[in-house]
Parts: sequence; C-alpha cells; structure tokens
Amino acid sequence: MKPLEEKVVLNIGGLRYETYASTLQAFPGTKLCHLTEPQAATTFDYDPDTKEFFFDRSPCLFEEVLNYYRTKELHCPDLTCKSVLDEELAFWGLSNTPLSPCCWQKLTITEGQREEYGIWEEDQDVAGLLDQAERNQRTWRGRWQTRIWTVFEKPFSSLSAKGLAVVSLLFNIGICILFIAKAYEQTSLLYITENKSNFTAFHAEVDSFYIHLPYLLYLELFCVLWFVLEFFLRLISCPNKKKFFQSPLNVADFLSLFPIFIEVNNQHFLPWLDFFRALYFFKLLKVLKLVETPVMLRVLSYTFRAIIREIFLLLLIFVFEILFFGSLCYFGDLVEDNPETYFSDIGSSFWWAVITLTTVGYGDVFPVSTVSKLIGACTALCGVLTIITPIPFFFIKFKGYYDAAMIKEKRKSKKKQVLTLPS
Repeated sequence: MKPLEEKVVLNIGGLRYETYASTLQAFPGTKLCHLTEPQAATTFDYDPDTKEFFFDRSPCLFEEVLNYYRTKELHCPDLTCKSVLDEELAFWGLSNTPLSPCCWQKLTITEGQREEYGIWEEDQDVAGLLDQAERNQRTWRGRWQTRIWTVFEKPFSSLSAKGLAVVSLLFNIGICILFIAKAYEQTSLLYITENKSNFTAFHAEVDSFYIHLPYLLYLELFCVLWFVLEFFLRLISCPNKKKFFQSPLNVADFLSLFPIFIEVNNQHFLPWLDFFRALYFFKLLKVLKLVETPVMLRVLSYTFRAIIREIFLLLLIFVFEILFFGSLCYFGDLVEDNPETYFSDIGSSFWWAVITLTTVGYGDVFPVSTVSKLIGACTALCGVLTIITPIPFFFIKFKGYYDAAMIKEKRKSKKKQVLTLPS
C-alpha cells in the first residue's frame, strides 16, 4: 500500500483528478482502492511519464464516485438514468451502494419517466398479432389466415378491406339503432300499462308486443348473424387465440351474440338479456380502426393501466366507507326512533352513503335525526377527501405518459421527414 499522504492522479475520460491514497482506501476491495497497491502500475493503464492512471469512463459520474469516497454519501447528477448509474458503480466495484435520500426521489422520477417512455416502445396487441400473422405464411393455411386477418384488422390495407370495414361499421350502427328502438318501444308500452296493477298482465302485454312487432327481432337477428360470421372468421384466422380472447372488445363481441338467439327461441320478455345487449355499443369503438387513435385516448388508456392497483385500493376504501357510514347513519335514526326517517332498511342507508361519498346528493333519502346528521356531515367530508387525494397522483402519471407520447410522436414525424427527403 502507498503511504496515506501520497497523492494519486487519475485521468478519467481526459479530465485529471488528484486525491490522496487515504481517500481511495476508504472502501477496501474496490477498484480505486486497488490503485494504492504496489502492483497497480502493472495491473491498470498507468503512464509513468505523467504518473497517472487512465480510465475511459464518464467524468461526470466519476465525480460522484470520488465524492462518495470523500463524504461516504452517494449522490447523482440531474437527469441520470438509473441503469447508467448502476453500470458505473459496478465498474468501480460499488454495486448495491445506497443512494443518498436527497437524490433518491430525483432518480426515481427520472426512472419513472424512462419506464413511461418504454411503454410506448412496446407494440400494440393488434400490431403484435399482425406481425405474428405475417410470419406464419409458409403453408397454404397460414397464407389464407394472414389474408383474412389482415382484411379484418387493417382497414386500409386493400380495397376489399376498406369495403368490409364500411359494411361492418354500418352493421354496428344499425344494431345500436335497433337496440334504442326496442328500448323506446318497451318504454312506450310501459307507459300504456302503468295503470295495471297485475304484474302478470303487464308481462302478457309485453309478450304480445314481441309477437306483434317481430320485425325488430328479425332485423336484430340479421345483424347478429353478420357478427357471428365476422367473429368466427376473425377467430379462426387469428394467429394467437389466447391473446384474441384477452381483448375486452372481443369478449364483448362474444357475449353480445347470445341474447337474440335466446329471445327468438323463447318469444317472451326477458329483461336481463338487455344487459348483454348494451354490449352492442362497444362495437362502435371499432370506428377507431378507421382513423388514427388520438394521442389523448392512448394516454388515458396507459394511465389507467398504470394506476389500476391504486384504483382498486380506492374502491376498497369506498366500500368500507359505504358500509361503515351507512350502518352508523341507519342506526342513528333507528336509535332516536324517528317516525319521519327515510331509511326503510339498511340497504337504503348504503345507497345514501354512496351518493353522499361521491358528492352527488340526489336528496331522495337523507338523515333526519341530529346524530345521523352529524354522521352525514362526516360522511360528506370523508367523501371529498377520498376523491381529492388520488387526483395529484393521477395528474402526475398522466403528464408523464403525455410527455412520453409527445416525444414518440416527434420522433415519428422526424423519421417521416427523413424518409421523404430527396436522395
């Protein structure tokens, strides 16, 4: 070992650093500590003329490494990538060195921005399926699967794909119009029979409505048959069936195929089928295939996917508050035995808690007694605080993804400009 007061000169990427041997010996076993050993001149790149060790590394990061030997606290420069810092620390033998708390938040934000930008580099599901389909063209079956899949998923790939996209869009709009028309007719029938107290008589009227107006069912059946054919062709031509059924739009398409067949076979009024019919409106989202998806929609999609855990926790907190405050308010009115209470049962108190916590406040039910009013005030305050708390987190995430999206769009525009330049 060199004497502690002897100086060691380091040339890092062209910049000279001079320090004491005692400073480099602060962390035994590291590369800088080995420079103080007698055989260091033969082990490392040593220039006997200038009496300095040369390392082709970044001077900016080395300053922080050398300061770590001096102060025993590791800091990092602004806008530093975590992977680059880890690589530099590993080179000097300082792996797993803890970062100073004052720089940890700065590095975490930078790493989060890098992660947000990396998501935009990933291919979309449909794009990945298209690439996989294009690679599967060695067999006759593979070529036909690729053609069918491309026709359905790339509306601008050919004239036939454009025509198919227009036809599919017309069917999507048509079945949504039929759904609204049927709902309007059912509502009109409800107004006609609202004075009838017999529930069986009402169902008889609705059943007769389906018998007298079968054209709505047949038109809906015609549209659904087209969707069955379209769904079947897309399914058999999809190169990855598992990824196909992982798409929410494909699941909605699948579930929306059954109501009409059940209703045609029964010819009776089945209100619960209309819940599945509401999935028809998901088909209108396919219009996004005909236009370039707006950046704002993609940013919102990635933002919600990134904070899905926080949303789930927020919903759990809401459920707890609904059950807790709803129960307290119900028993608050019950204890005072107030005959004017609007809570007929505990379910109505839960409904009151929902509309109070979400700051909607319909006013259909509300607490009457003094105790329950105090509970209601606490419920409203907790609802406001619960809603306000996640907003900054959502805004930060949204801004990060939006900035990453803008960078990606600028890169795309620059690439297009380079490709269009005359050679």
